[in-house]
Amino acid sequence: MKILLTTLNSKFIHTNLAIRYLKEFAKDITDIEIREYTINNDLDYILKDIYRHDYDVILFSTYIWNIEDIVRLCDNLKKISKDTKIALGGPEVSYDSVKAMEKYDFVDYILYGEGEKIFRDLVRHIKGELDISEVKGIVYRKKVADKTNSNIIDKIILNEPMELIDDLDIIPSPYKNINRDEYENKIVYYESSRGCPFDCQYCLSSTLEGLRYFSIDRIKEDLKALIDARVSQIKFIDRTFNANRKIAMEIMDFLMKNDNGFTTYHFEVTAYLIDDKMLEFLKDCKEGLFQFEIGVQSTNDKTLEEVGRRDDFERLSHVVRRVESYRNIHQHLDLIAGLPYEDYNSFEKSFNDVFNLDIEQLQLGFLKMIKGTGIRENADKHGFKYKDYPPYEVLYNDYMSYSDILKLKDIEEILERYYNSKNFLLSMKFIINKYYKESPFKFFEAFATYFDKNGYFDLAQGKNQLYKILLDFYSEEIGVDTDVFRDILKYDYVSLGKSSNIPDFFVREELEDFKNRCHIFLKDEDNLRLYLPNYKDTPAKNIIKYVHFEVFDYNVVDLKDNIDSRVIKDKNVVLFEYGNKKIFDKSKAYSIQI
Repeated sequence: MKILLTTLNSKFIHTNLAIRYLKEFAKDITDIEIREYTINNDLDYILKDIYRHDYDVILFSTYIWNIEDIVRLCDNLKKISKDTKIALGGPEVSYDSVKAMEKYDFVDYILYGEGEKIFRDLVRHIKGELDISEVKGIVYRKKVADKTNSNIIDKIILNEPMELIDDLDIIPSPYKNINRDEYENKIVYYESSRGCPFDCQYCLSSTLEGLRYFSIDRIKEDLKALIDARVSQIKFIDRTFNANRKIAMEIMDFLMKNDNGFTTYHFEVTAYLIDDKMLEFLKDCKEGLFQFEIGVQSTNDKTLEEVGRRDDFERLSHVVRRVESYRNIHQHLDLIAGLPYEDYNSFEKSFNDVFNLDIEQLQLGFLKMIKGTGIRENADKHGFKYKDYPPYEVLYNDYMSYSDILKLKDIEEILERYYNSKNFLLSMKFIINKYYKESPFKFFEAFATYFDKNGYFDLAQGKNQLYKILLDFYSEEIGVDTDVFRDILKYDYVSLGKSSNIPDFFVREELEDFKNRCHIFLKDEDNLRLYLPNYKDTPAKNIIKYVHFEVFDYNVVDLKDNIDSRVIKDKNVVLFEYGNKKIFDKSKAYSIQI
């Protein structure tokens, strides 16, 4: 019997944890293959690749990003290989499994709930060791006689649910004796726990009771194997990684001590649960090793109460600012537009509350009415209308119109291009601090309106065009100290990386004998000791590959260090150094004399 576990990941560098667990849990009773594809693969290619291996059973792991492609594949697989048994599992079919079976007549089984024990029993059934009626957590078709006309029909049977696994360590690790080539440079999703201590009604974790952990020894063993395999990033999918402070700190301490200089780690944390002891501990973390994703969602108390989310924004703010002061951990905070009682004005306040924490990224997401969540079950209470297909995104509700949602969509796009990209660090700080300090949201709103008015959302823009659009917006809508802003924008452009083709809309004036003076600067040992110590004893002709000299009319480096510095017209040369990997800045910059 040939069994395939497969899925369509969102990107090539991703790996699917669920199918690896299923394989490990049943590999002692049958041979199982894993094949992973992406949503960017051509469906005909995937169909051909699966068909040529002649599998007896194929199980797909389904999510909101891949379900539509997967059902197309399954439909065609059943047409070309009618005897192949097709099964679906995962969150996209777990919460309306009977309806899914009715809709997809080419599917033989649906696994709903925690899948390991269900899959093992399904394999035993297919091997003839267990009657299908004894397989908990399964939906299947049974041929019965139609009482009205005596025809044989398929009746959909929903078996009782499978109990959750109490001891997670009984699931064999998929990371023992791993093939390094399978994981090197990949993003690996990892869980140290299942469940969540919170009851957020927009999240699937609210449908599970309790919080269960793998043993700390098992966790460390798994992580060491992945570290040795040099995976690019390990993303912990624990809904609240720091729900247990002791375990969280022990894991992070282990990762710090076993740093391979390559792998980074992403955690979803609840900020207000980070106590002072953990804050002190985090101070010693290597720059860039950890990334924190913090779900704020809203700062409207009525909204948070309605969706069952507990939070303490005052404590959260203290924690975020303290971590930010360390300059060693990338922080990514989330907001959700479309929640109950959050109108457009309330969302503006939530946006400003979070933006003013001065974090690396602010993710503006839109409420997804996911199957199985409480907010979807009670959609009528707040007048929710949403897309009936994945990702089930909200269209409007009693508090926010579709027009409001569209405005926020434009703002989100501007936020991604100009703030979260980190390509306009100084420009964003200057504009917002000087002209939109009372409401940073108003800047993104105004710039989004300008973008829309000029049709820029309808066209693709390259790097240079994005800079020119921001310069034009500033000139037309603000029109004060335009020469200063042009210099600031040029600083952002040059800071990103070495370029021999800086756009003409930046005023460029080289000093007399400029290139030779730069070369002489790089030959001076005192200059290297002061500005470029990593290039000591390196010939100037080699250093020039990693640095750039640019003339500015204003004291832009002072502004970078302190945005409230007084702007001074002062022709100066800035040395940019790109050679060493930077986490929070893409280069180092020094105002110098040559």
